[in-house]
Amino acid sequence: MIKRYLEKYVLEDLRDKMVFISGPRQVGKTTLAKEIGEKSFRGDCAYLNWDNRADRKIILSETFPADKRLFIFDEIHKYRNWKNYLKGEYDKYKDKFSIVVTGSARLDIYRKGGDSLLGRYRSYCLHPLSLAELLGENADFSQLKGLVFSDKKKECAELCASLFKFGGFPEVFSRQEERALRRWHNERLDRLIKEDVRDIENLRDISALQVLAELLPEKAGSLFSLNSLREDLKVTHKTVSSWVEILERFYYHFRVYPFQNSRIKSLRKEPKLYLWDWSEIKDEGVRFENMMASHLLKFCGFLSDAQGYKAKLYYLRDKEQREVDFLVSIDNKPWFCVEVKLSSKELPSSLRYFADRLKDLLAFEVVKEEGVDFIRDNIRVISASKFLSALV
Repeated sequence: MIKRYLEKYVLEDLRDKMVFISGPRQVGKTTLAKEIGEKSFRGDCAYLNWDNRADRKIILSETFPADKRLFIFDEIHKYRNWKNYLKGEYDKYKDKFSIVVTGSARLDIYRKGGDSLLGRYRSYCLHPLSLAELLGENADFSQLKGLVFSDKKKECAELCASLFKFGGFPEVFSRQEERALRRWHNERLDRLIKEDVRDIENLRDISALQVLAELLPEKAGSLFSLNSLREDLKVTHKTVSSWVEILERFYYHFRVYPFQNSRIKSLRKEPKLYLWDWSEIKDEGVRFENMMASHLLKFCGFLSDAQGYKAKLYYLRDKEQREVDFLVSIDNKPWFCVEVKLSSKELPSSLRYFADRLKDLLAFEVVKEEGVDFIRDNIRVISASKFLSALV
């Protein structure tokens, strides 16, 4: 059993609040919640899934088992009145039992007409497995003193290679079988659209949404234009924009936007698009960039959800078309930037430019090639297996 990186923080917050755990389908939300119930509540927990008829009856009738100290409500966001329901149950029973809510859609998107749950919950997004999480050496980021890299070269290299090939979703990563991976890709997309999306979103043409999802892997790592998709799908701009938003809310893809700063003459251009499951991408370079984007997004999410920092993931691009793949900022101040390459040949001029332009910016060129770690012109060129060990 892989110990998930959020377990400690979820347990701490359960002392005085509800905890919401969202994330992609099959990323391990339910497993994490049940593991907390078994370990910390000694099995005194009840799991109630809204998709199960018997469980739904218990939820609606409010006839909860009296001997349980933790209740896990899974997919309850599919219930139209879920926010008011949870508010009532929490206010009534917060001294008797704790509540964890899990869901395969972003649980903050349903706040319409005010948030009736304000002050009653903490929200986390559970990300796929990452190299540092698998190492089990997650650093303490309560204070941002810098990045600390692991010296376990062989283990880091093996984990990085497995993550690159099989992705970070626990089921397929644990099996590490190509046949199982192909079947899982087909099943995951089908269930995402025909079960999760269909149950909540009012869509007439569900098949067109599936066509869109099948087109997106080809768009990964590049500037994302809604107009080109609109032309491919022969629909209006408003329609394709709505479909893209839906897939993003259900954790199929995410977008990274350009960083805005007075020191950079930047244009408000399109975002870059990446998939939550990078193993779907065929091109080696794009898949590697996507894996880096996912690790950095997880790192920023952890700093925001668990540590309270205003951490954001961006990319850098200016009017002269100079571009760096990623920038991590804290309180809108640049912390470090990352350019991603398959191998180390020469330092990109754009990386040199932004490293000089932005004050106190740490600059990295992260390469897939193993055994690389040197500094040139204040830029650290480092293997991905070592760099990723310093994140979460």
